[in-house]
Amino acid sequence: MLQYRYTRMKGMKTLSNVLNTFVNKNLQQLRDQGLYNEIDPVEGANGPIIQVRGKKLINLSSNNYLGLATNPELKEIAKKTIDVYGVGAGAVRTINGTLDLHVKLEEKLAEFKGTEAAISYQSGFNCNMAAISAVMDKNDAILSDQLNHASIIDGCRLSRAKIIAYNHSDMEDLHKKAKEATESGLYNKVMVITDGVFSMDGDIAKLPEIVEIAKEFDLITYVDDAHGSGVTGKGKGTVKQFGLQNDIDFQIGTLSKAIGVVGGYVAGKKNLIDWLKVRSRPFLFSTALPPGDVAAITHAVQMLIDSTELCDKLWENGDYLKAGLKKLGFNIGHSETPITPCIIGDEKLTQQFSSRLIEEGVYAKAIVFPTVPKGTGRVRNMPTAAHTKEMLDDALAIYEKVGKELGVIQ
Repeated sequence: MLQYRYTRMKGMKTLSNVLNTFVNKNLQQLRDQGLYNEIDPVEGANGPIIQVRGKKLINLSSNNYLGLATNPELKEIAKKTIDVYGVGAGAVRTINGTLDLHVKLEEKLAEFKGTEAAISYQSGFNCNMAAISAVMDKNDAILSDQLNHASIIDGCRLSRAKIIAYNHSDMEDLHKKAKEATESGLYNKVMVITDGVFSMDGDIAKLPEIVEIAKEFDLITYVDDAHGSGVTGKGKGTVKQFGLQNDIDFQIGTLSKAIGVVGGYVAGKKNLIDWLKVRSRPFLFSTALPPGDVAAITHAVQMLIDSTELCDKLWENGDYLKAGLKKLGFNIGHSETPITPCIIGDEKLTQQFSSRLIEEGVYAKAIVFPTVPKGTGRVRNMPTAAHTKEMLDDALAIYEKVGKELGVIQ
């Protein structure tokens, strides 16, 4: 009898009562607060026009900044590489998953970022999980901008270092806290870490001032330029925009946004990269990037080295959309990049605004708490180099219609 009951139980789909209660209660709470995010599968390629539930929409939510995710040349390179190397790397990098393609990619990334060396990872998120904890520990402190990306926050937590948040882009506060941390005698090392471009508001970190403070107090400098590489500095990134490639210890980037493929990287001095190869856990315990992707990435990076055409087009489109939204009366914050938020405020109104945009033909997702602080809900617009002026004009007309309908603009 006991054996029979055990066999029956093994075949049943059971869920812990505690877990079930926790999940259902919190999901309902998110729905009640207008914070539940519905995922909309895209039916086809993620270009300037996408299809969702059979409907064509102007896409203003992609981080495919330069349109490279659908670039015909990159697609062909990936296909040909798969024919030779297969679809996967077959192992972690430290066993026999390092292909000659990975070596060429990392040499190209170092050239692109103006550093001695670079190391690639499976995602930009993985970079922050890997690099921070490889050099910082419980005996150290990290000065972190209040609006840093979630992956930075998680990477800092993983390191077990003391996390000291400073007010967003407030150099007086950073200086004060750097002085306190270094003079306290409590920490072996102190790092300052910041996004290069802040993805929710589109503003740029004050890197020259951060570097000066770092030099004064011998801070380790760490810049996550996920939204800057391929966008700022004529495509070379925020660090290069300020000519600081010799002053930043860690340059972090993604290969999934402007580059258009997938993955991430850390660029810096050769001894740092050598250390990450023997101490960063995502490098040691995850299978290497697939060969087709690696070949496409390498060519995409070369395109950015050779020409600023796509980057110039991105900024032209970003400035055009920004000017149009501002003229209509929308609050677009203080963005310094093509990232353009329309700040609505109330979470439920923000979700409603986004839903109406989609109904009218513009895909622009609501960004609400906890991604941004409560009461600062916004629809974030991400124009790309692949958009035409006609697409942007159509989007502006829909914004005007929905904005007036919901009382967001007059």
